[in-house]
Amino acid sequence: MAFIPSGDVISQIIYAASILLFVVFMLYGQRIQMYVMIREVEASLYKLKFIKEEGRKIAIETIKEIGKPQTDPSARVDRYLEYFTISPQSMDPAGIVYKLDHILDVRDTRLKDEVKIMAPGSDEVQVNNLENTLEAAMALNFIYKVVRHYYIQGKKTLSLYVIMQLQMILPLVMKEAEAYASALKAFAYGQPIGDGAGPLVAAKLMHGYETRKLPKDCVVATVPIEGRTAFIIKAEGPGGNVGKPGDAVQTIIEENEGKIANVIMIDAGLKLEGEGVGEVAEGIGAAIGGPGVDQYKIEETLVKYHIPINAVIIKEDIGDAVSPMRKEISDSADKVIERVKNVILERTKEGDKVIIVGVGNTIGIGQ
Repeated sequence: MAFIPSGDVISQIIYAASILLFVVFMLYGQRIQMYVMIREVEASLYKLKFIKEEGRKIAIETIKEIGKPQTDPSARVDRYLEYFTISPQSMDPAGIVYKLDHILDVRDTRLKDEVKIMAPGSDEVQVNNLENTLEAAMALNFIYKVVRHYYIQGKKTLSLYVIMQLQMILPLVMKEAEAYASALKAFAYGQPIGDGAGPLVAAKLMHGYETRKLPKDCVVATVPIEGRTAFIIKAEGPGGNVGKPGDAVQTIIEENEGKIANVIMIDAGLKLEGEGVGEVAEGIGAAIGGPGVDQYKIEETLVKYHIPINAVIIKEDIGDAVSPMRKEISDSADKVIERVKNVILERTKEGDKVIIVGVGNTIGIGQ
């Protein structure tokens, strides 16, 4: 019987194992990869579920603490988290803006009424803050349900491409969910958030001057700046409120019969990776997010009276926008005021009238 050295036996075993592994990966590599991805998505889904449940818990506790309800609001909160809004029919595009405006008004009224029922002991400012808290919890609930939907679909169908796409976007989804989780606490305690950068600048400019209300949920102060008359507009604070800057700008322009030399809008703007939080940039156009109703109204009025429009933005990412306001964003307010004054000096003459609009959620920021 021939003697086979032990080294040769080990080499043959390793070689055979390598061939076997190669065959296995050739035949089942895609499926193995899919199961690894499913496990990763599953882990993120558990984390999302925890964040969502924590958001619901914070919302319920805040309502109990502030609103002093006679009964447990949990069931009504669960109903609130499932609310949805159907966009108006767009086959006739000529009237879609005002249809959408009406739908959003009805939605806002309905949600505020729900909050008042759940928290009868809350005042107007607290109602706005509670509504924002519930909106953040609603966003978390929606994110969780969408991720869960595609996870179950991918697992049922064993579709590599469904799972792969879900796994690829999950880091961005998790970042957004964590931002909303931070926002919940800010809304619950009435703290300013990053999206309040525009209202913060407006509040600094109008500080010490008398304000009056404008439609809808906005205030204006008449402030002398560099020999010009500036109408400073922001949402009415300090409750969680964005108001309707479109209606407010229309009102001021119509009151002055279109004799406005310039409109300057200030808002938080989405930064690119690599850019610093709180960086300030100038541009042209209506700096305002949302569904587009207010932007449309502002642009329509400006075109009617041939009024130029400038914009100044404070750069931040989505996490900064809905989280408690960072120091870099707060500190940038003075830089924005300097930029606004430069625009006024360069683009208008002494004696002119200008409108300055601080766009964003004014929670925690008064007049």
